[in-house]
Amino acid sequence: MMGIGFPEMLVIMAIALLVFGPKKLPEVGKSIGRAIREFRRTSDELKERFEKEIKADEFRQAKEDLQKGFEEDEESKKVS
Repeated sequence: MMGIGFPEMLVIMAIALLVFGPKKLPEVGKSIGRAIREFRRTSDELKERFEKEIKADEFRQAKEDLQKGFEEDEESKKVS
């Protein structure tokens, strides 16, 4: 996974300073920080939901397997 190194970060900050100016830069930084936090929170919630659904599906499958096993066992007892 590629990351942003220190030289790249300096270039980005210099461009942001030129574009937004020194007075607006803290406000823009706060807005970006809030957006990143919200994105992380939402992605964490989505990840949790996927994991819960996967576990629920695994439990459903295990339950079905057990039921099939019991049914087959009952049928084999009837045949004997």
